[in-house]
Amino acid sequence: MDSITDVKGIKVGHAQDLVAATGCTVVICEKGAVAGADVRGGAPGTRETDLLKPQNLVEKIHAIYLSGGSAFGLDGASGVMHYLEERGIGFDTGVAKVPIVSGAVIFDLNIGNPKKRPDLDMGYEACLNATDKNDAMGNVGAGAGATVGKFLGDKFSMKGGLGTASIKAGELIVGAIVVVNCLGDVVDPDTGRIIAGALSKDKTCFADTMKLIKNGAAGGGGLGRNTTIGVVATNAGLSKAGANKVASMAHNGLARTIRPVHTMYDGDTIFCMATGEVDGDISIVGSLAAEVAAIAVVRAVKSAESLAGIPAYRDLFDNPNYFLR
Repeated sequence: MDSITDVKGIKVGHAQDLVAATGCTVVICEKGAVAGADVRGGAPGTRETDLLKPQNLVEKIHAIYLSGGSAFGLDGASGVMHYLEERGIGFDTGVAKVPIVSGAVIFDLNIGNPKKRPDLDMGYEACLNATDKNDAMGNVGAGAGATVGKFLGDKFSMKGGLGTASIKAGELIVGAIVVVNCLGDVVDPDTGRIIAGALSKDKTCFADTMKLIKNGAAGGGGLGRNTTIGVVATNAGLSKAGANKVASMAHNGLARTIRPVHTMYDGDTIFCMATGEVDGDISIVGSLAAEVAAIAVVRAVKSAESLAGIPAYRDLFDNPNYFLR
């Protein structure tokens, strides 16, 4: 399906409220997956990332929760915990099975209804919607309220979203799902051209955030309202250290497609889940993870639709007269 769910054992579910412009996404591995994480941005909102460090106890996790709602949205992970506990899935402590759920959030309170955020019920709903054949993209799940190109403020931003993709190399499969909500512009890595980002003040062209920075421009009201988060999954067998390294290498995919990236105003975080079905070389898995993450970023913005008055890629490139308004 050219989706992260091409990795056997991985399920994805979404829940969203498009009126409030927010939502959440869950990536489930019921049998457990060796996991790692790499937090690169300066303003992260995360859950259970220390647990994934190689020196810490738990070896496998059961789900990764991605959400809007800023720090409020972390509440939805409780719904994921509830769903997994009902099904007897979790780390056996002897007195209870405790589901291991890591997660990260984006800031989407700037559009829609800032008082409506993903909660326990929405997290549970996303789990109920989880399937191993999910290739939904755009304004779904945690991508519902995502926006990009906010250096000049929300007024000049464009719609972001959620994207997914996979790559198969022999028996090895690497997939990614990414929620694109960045301060910077999104570029096509093959051409270097901006495909979504900050619009000029007369909205006749792209402002080009890196050019603004080089010319000494000060940022606008979009600072602190960003973050790109995602998950790469593979059927390779990895140690926790290996999964952390793959998560780190996957960030190269963000660097190829988002300019600038990993700023103090972004909480960029990528997780890695490894199911251990086939042998895998860390360098190869990590290289493919970067490639598939980049593809997912581009698909996220190309699949997004205009929401709350914020234009999307389709408005600009499917309507050649847009920049003439």
